[in-house]
Amino acid sequence: MAALLRNRLLASLSASDRSLVQPSFEFVELPFGTVLEKPNEAITHVYFLKTGLASVVGTTARHQRIEVGMVGYEGMTGLAIVLGHDQSTNETIIQASARALRIESEHLRAALRSSPTLTSALLRYVHVFMTQASQTALAFGRAKLSERLARWLLMWQDRLQTPHLTITHEFLALLLGVRRQGVTVALHELEGKGLIKGTRNQVTILDRQGLLVLAGGFYGVPEADYDRTVRKRRAARR
Repeated sequence: MAALLRNRLLASLSASDRSLVQPSFEFVELPFGTVLEKPNEAITHVYFLKTGLASVVGTTARHQRIEVGMVGYEGMTGLAIVLGHDQSTNETIIQASARALRIESEHLRAALRSSPTLTSALLRYVHVFMTQASQTALAFGRAKLSERLARWLLMWQDRLQTPHLTITHEFLALLLGVRRQGVTVALHELEGKGLIKGTRNQVTILDRQGLLVLAGGFYGVPEADYDRTVRKRRAARR
């Protein structure tokens, strides 16, 4: 049971709902680059991360890709299963090596059918993720690159709980939907302000408060929504 509590979403469930899914879980190690879901293919497993980070990436037939959301120890993959579908139009890929509890999609469906409270709890997380995705779209459309980068670094740190973030400029460019040169310029801008320290494959956050100021209103809405809909529900049961 202790392993379940390392995922904040599982920890928010009632004891009876956790007991319902616990026998179906298996522990897995997920190296960087592991693909959890492929566009328009059946989702065989749902993952509840305990550590690490997964990116939900939108794709096109011409192989254009951009991150539309991220999942860490606060949530789960496989939202289509909760919504009654069996596949997603997006790709879900591990961007920071992770440890997770996974459950076969059929077993999760069975648990959802038998427990309205479990269904309600996971649907609340779906709502939070949709909020994150809509705010990501807003940031892509209205925020400066430096603001988007600050937002992304804050969200990454929230989930990995470390100031040291390992990522290449190439992958960061994919996540932000810009050229690699643009990422390099934005990183240098943040470094010049004393907010981060960057190397070829790592970014270290030096001033989180400064990143919050720079990100402005483009960070915080999904986080507050999570507190209202997931954490608050957990606290109310204590």
